[in-house]
Amino acid sequence: MSAIAPASSTPPLPPALPQPPRRKPGSPVAGFLIDLGIATLTLLALSMVGGLFWGMYRAVVVAREGGVSLDEGLVQQVGQPGALAQILLALFATGGAALLLYFTRRRADAAERSASVQAARRPSTWGWTLVVATAVVIGSNLIAWLAKQAGVEPVPTNLALMEQAMARFPWFLALFAVVLAPAYEELLFRRVLFGRLWQAGRPWLGMLLSSLAFALVHEVPGTSANGPWEIAQLWLVYGGMGAAFAWLYRRTGTLWAPIAAHALNNAIALGALVFLGVH
Repeated sequence: MSAIAPASSTPPLPPALPQPPRRKPGSPVAGFLIDLGIATLTLLALSMVGGLFWGMYRAVVVAREGGVSLDEGLVQQVGQPGALAQILLALFATGGAALLLYFTRRRADAAERSASVQAARRPSTWGWTLVVATAVVIGSNLIAWLAKQAGVEPVPTNLALMEQAMARFPWFLALFAVVLAPAYEELLFRRVLFGRLWQAGRPWLGMLLSSLAFALVHEVPGTSANGPWEIAQLWLVYGGMGAAFAWLYRRTGTLWAPIAAHALNNAIALGALVFLGVH
């Protein structure tokens, strides 16, 4: 009597489907340049929008006060934005660009926010913050002193604006320089721009490129009477400042550290301008 093999209860497996090709990660430098381009275009667009609304407001004010004279140009009658208007326009444009880039391109997830909170609770974070802020102040003044020995004495582009605002709106200027500007500048230049290359494993390149962008924003050639050597000195100061804040961000793991160091630097600079007349 022959034995019959039992039928298998497991059906044959279907042939494996081909897997879609994995997408190669994009170049972090390309991502950085895209972020920088979006930030630049957004800043220019918001500046134009803010300027347009300010011009419309001033035209209404001029018309109510005495009417528009046909013998004078409208631009001459409207005038240029004052110190307060310029600060508000800068806050609207640069702050808006920083928020747009953060929420659309480099928004922090829950794990990153939790790690940042934990880092902010470490005493060493604030010790490093004081060290870096002190080093930035000493380094900036040392560079200025050495440049002065060589006959190079630049005038910061925003000095006249700061002096006008200090004379008329001192408390708002202090709020802007010590609280608002450090927050949105660190969000844009350290969290978004530097953070992209840091996350991609290229922190030193990110430190270099984000610091160059930071320096260029603070001293744009052709917007002041500074010559090439004066511009180079300001770029060295601002670039070094940006690199120091990026290093601090990486060292502590929380954006609150460079924000605080930036705020301390601005507070010292503002105090020196008010009480000593030093810029």
